Amino acid sequence: MMAASWDGSNDPGSQSDDSFHFERLHIEPLYDAFVCPLTKQVMRDPVTLENGQTFEREAIEKWFKECRESGRRLVCPLTLQELRSTELNPSMALRNTIEEWTARNEAAQLDIARRSLNMGSPESETLQALKYVQYICQRSRSNKHAVRNAGLIPMIVDMLKSSSRKVRIRALETLRIVVEEDDENKELLAEGDTVRTIVKFLSHELSKEREQAVSLLYELSKSAALCEKIGSINGAILILVGMTSSNSEDLLTVGKAEETLANLEMYEANVRQMAENGRLQPLLTQLLEGPPETKLSMAGYLGELVLNNDVKVLVARTVGFSLINLMKSGNMQSREAALRALNQISSCDPSAKILIEAGILAPLVNDLFAVGPNLLPTRLKEISATILASVVNSGEDFYSISFGPDHQTLVSEDIVRNLLHLISNTGPAIECKLLQVLVGLTTSPTTVLSVVAAIKSSGATISLVQFIEAPQKDLRLASIKLLHNLSPHMGQELADALCGSVGQLGSLIKVISENTGISEEQAAAVGLLAELPERDLGLTRQLLDEGAIVMVISRVIAIRQGEIRGTRFMTPFLEGLVKIVVRVTYVLAEEPDAIALCRDHNLAALFIDLLQSNGLDNVQMVSATALENLSQESKNLTKLPEVPPLGYCAMVFSCFSKPPVISGSCRLHRGICSLKETFCLYDGQAVLKLVGLLDHTNENVVEAALAALSTIIDDGVDIEQGVAILVEADGVTPILNVLLEKRTETLRRRAVWAVERLLRTDDIACEVSADPNLSTALVDAFQHGDYRTRQIAERALKHVDKIPNFSGIFQNIG
Repeated sequence: MMAASWDGSNDPGSQSDDSFHFERLHIEPLYDAFVCPLTKQVMRDPVTLENGQTFEREAIEKWFKECRESGRRLVCPLTLQELRSTELNPSMALRNTIEEWTARNEAAQLDIARRSLNMGSPESETLQALKYVQYICQRSRSNKHAVRNAGLIPMIVDMLKSSSRKVRIRALETLRIVVEEDDENKELLAEGDTVRTIVKFLSHELSKEREQAVSLLYELSKSAALCEKIGSINGAILILVGMTSSNSEDLLTVGKAEETLANLEMYEANVRQMAENGRLQPLLTQLLEGPPETKLSMAGYLGELVLNNDVKVLVARTVGFSLINLMKSGNMQSREAALRALNQISSCDPSAKILIEAGILAPLVNDLFAVGPNLLPTRLKEISATILASVVNSGEDFYSISFGPDHQTLVSEDIVRNLLHLISNTGPAIECKLLQVLVGLTTSPTTVLSVVAAIKSSGATISLVQFIEAPQKDLRLASIKLLHNLSPHMGQELADALCGSVGQLGSLIKVISENTGISEEQAAAVGLLAELPERDLGLTRQLLDEGAIVMVISRVIAIRQGEIRGTRFMTPFLEGLVKIVVRVTYVLAEEPDAIALCRDHNLAALFIDLLQSNGLDNVQMVSATALENLSQESKNLTKLPEVPPLGYCAMVFSCFSKPPVISGSCRLHRGICSLKETFCLYDGQAVLKLVGLLDHTNENVVEAALAALSTIIDDGVDIEQGVAILVEADGVTPILNVLLEKRTETLRRRAVWAVERLLRTDDIACEVSADPNLSTALVDAFQHGDYRTRQIAERALKHVDKIPNFSGIFQNIG
């Protein structure tokens, strides 16, 4: 009979079907007295009525309840005899007999199931055996002990290796039922590599296997002893965390994964793993709510994690205030853990701003400047300095952020002086971070002047310049970036320090000359030199003597020829290089070597080429300025040819003779000119390119281009020819448009000057005199310009007959 029951013909789907089926699997005969007349199943708690009939307690109580609710007489359901009493008498003897009979049958059935739990059994028999184990374990807790004692747990575990998917799923389900609320079974199951095998099912393709595996792990995770083991399995927590955030898992699986992780949180190492795998909330919760020793360890874990920026913001919002309080504690171990954690989360601008709001500035500054028993060791001061550097470089306005009892700011003179003092009296690592703090403070226009004032008053310029020679690259970079930020505000002081010190300028040049592509350090070094006063003759001479200008020229040419490829520092690097080269054009009158260098390297042609650097406004602007300077010098460099002596008649009748025409001479300078030797813009065809910049969107570029063009209609050259050259280059209308657009006061002043020169030519004056817009622009300049502009505008208005030329009348009367 038993053998027939395992033939696979009955593999019911529901639990009730299984119970009904397994109730009828017996080894010993089933006696009628064991069966309840109402349920037709073997009784577990038999009770006897007053008429001697026996029923299952639960079934007869339900019968009595239905009789009362329907208003029927209380009768025996078997004999229909009316009952005077509903008293139920336990039938202990029958119950004991049934229990013994059941135990013998179940033991025999378990033995049959045991023989079916092997790889050689048919799939149907194995499935039925596993289902029977589930059934008896759900009947009573004692049966779980029987399953354990019968050695079935290792056999069920072996079924996880079955090639049948149905068997594997049924085995996972069976193991879950076997270990439910039974710690001994859980411990037995966890022996060996079983938990690792279960974890492997979490990554199976079939969702049913994943669902059963995570449900089994959830049951195991209820045991504190097993939480450590589950967490120690490589990838277990990572997979569980992934399941909780997966959109492809069903809600039941996600829920079980969440509950499993919640149980695993009782073990600290698991919390750390969760944080490493992106589930940070358990760590943050324990840091906020745990006992002091837990807070300490969680802060320590947090300091070791690598976090993305979004997570840093979350951490700062959640535990930033708590970490700052921990950092202020007297316990050095707690302070270190808090500092390391704050160092992690402060390196992102949004999170740094949150920490500022939480009050991090005061304890950071105290840690750096403190003396006495609470003095931080050097290694922790370095971390404090690193955090302060990150916070300061977050982009906040530190001019208005006060802290401490005295409501100081980071740019208060005492604070900056203390920073400067600490920079000069500590090791390279802390020096570097504190220099980065000053870099951040000098980046903002609202705070840079306060820092400049403190540096000047404390006489720290030379000590800051000396860091250019530091062997540590990070320290050198920080110092050069700081000096670059300071250079627009204390350029002369920096130029004097560089020229007066031994080696600093050479070290700066060495950084620029390194053939390592274009680094941030090189871009900063170039920027620093570019911002120093361009008319400082001593600095320019030293740059010429050390060959720096020639090296910079070669770098500019290499970039223009594509030999140096673009990096993120390409633009500031090229802009700085060009500004350094332009320096030589400011000292042409005082420094013969500068003129020789410009000729040797044909700098005028280089600057004309740079005018076409579209998108690089600063390069175009300074190149136009360089051409202005070179063009101004042209009239001094032009070689005037020897004029043959006049004949007798020409001398006697000089009023009737014309000046001799010298072939090959420059229209503009009336001598021998060339772009390379005398920097003549006409000879170099620069006029067209400068005219093209007059409609540039950047006013500074337009101003520089107009200034360069003005040199060809300036005093000392043939103005009439200069105007003609502009006419040929279609430059008149763009110059007039500059005046009409009224973009800046400086541009208007330059435009009025140039227009007045153009209007000296009668054809141009006649052509534009009818333009009311031009007249209005000149009248506006005449009325609202400065004294010099009003004078020039008056002359221009006379050229177009908008103001009477009284001086001519008075001359005629005289």
